[in-house]
Amino acid sequence: MVVKTTTITVQEKLVPVYIDAENTQPAQKMLRLLTSALDNKLTNGKRALKNCISSLISIEIVGSEAILHSYRESDTLALSLY
Repeated sequence: MVVKTTTITVQEKLVPVYIDAENTQPAQKMLRLLTSALDNKLTNGKRALKNCISSLISIEIVGSEAILHSYRESDTLALSLY
């Protein structure tokens, strides 16, 4: 599997984002959807999601979902981009 890598800023931290190159959507569109979803969840999300976002170590985009990897494996979540 070929993976594209980039970084985004989340809560003043640079977080690596890994995007499956076989994804049918352009990477820029997926990044826009991701940042929009994260901003929305930071303001309106539940505590578990906010904990995951505050301890992010990386994000993996597979299809239309973003897997948010955090320091504690139990805080890792999947987030729909649509």
